[in-house]
Amino acid sequence: MGIHEDELDYRVPALQRGLSILQMFNASERSLSSNAIAERLGVSVSAIYRILVTLTDMGYLRKLGKNSYELGPQVLCDGFAYLASRDLVDIAMPHLNALRDRTSLSCHLSIREQTDSLYIGRAFAAQRLSVNIPIGTRIPCHCTAMGRMLLSGLTPMELDKLYQHVRLDDYPPPAPKTLPELQQLLERDRERGWVMHRSDYSTAIACAVRDHRGDVVAAINLSGPEAVMDSPIARERYRESLQQCADAISLELGGKSS
Repeated sequence: MGIHEDELDYRVPALQRGLSILQMFNASERSLSSNAIAERLGVSVSAIYRILVTLTDMGYLRKLGKNSYELGPQVLCDGFAYLASRDLVDIAMPHLNALRDRTSLSCHLSIREQTDSLYIGRAFAAQRLSVNIPIGTRIPCHCTAMGRMLLSGLTPMELDKLYQHVRLDDYPPPAPKTLPELQQLLERDRERGWVMHRSDYSTAIACAVRDHRGDVVAAINLSGPEAVMDSPIARERYRESLQQCADAISLELGGKSS
């Protein structure tokens, strides 16, 4: 929507110039001199001096040498704060729905709450024997593929602290029975980048979702009947599709693809 002519008088030229300056920086032009900035705006250096000082003082610009600038840390902080404020479910669900449509398998999204994997989203495949875990379900992390991916983001020290008062020997196989056994499992999970978990009737494959810091903030899975997932070729195809989906969600959260 354009600006009406009678609204032009309400614009703030200094603010407009300040924002225009920030928009000049990009991947190919990471730093600019004050002369170059002034030239692009069609003004003198003295006309933008106070704007440059203000942007630098607020952290939106960082001064390099005498008359050169680059984007400051505040730009990144503000940008990532916006990304983090977007609801994870809103970001992930279009990707999970598309993955469900491509594979005809159910997809789930979970986050870690202490030692539990909390299911916060699902894309249900409407076929016989589909795996359908309700939103709000909590399952101990060490017992599921998604849970193990959530734990894989922790350091050994963080994991020790989290499980120091938790018994692991009350759960049926193939869940690990001791903390050292869980540590070994997670070490292999980190190297592999995904987890496959088989139960009596179904198989689930899980991958991690990461934010702009590279931290694991969620996990997603593909799960289906054992008969559908039995073929190694099929499982590899599903795993690749799942990883692509996790990468796409991570990118929207400001992260990088695996």
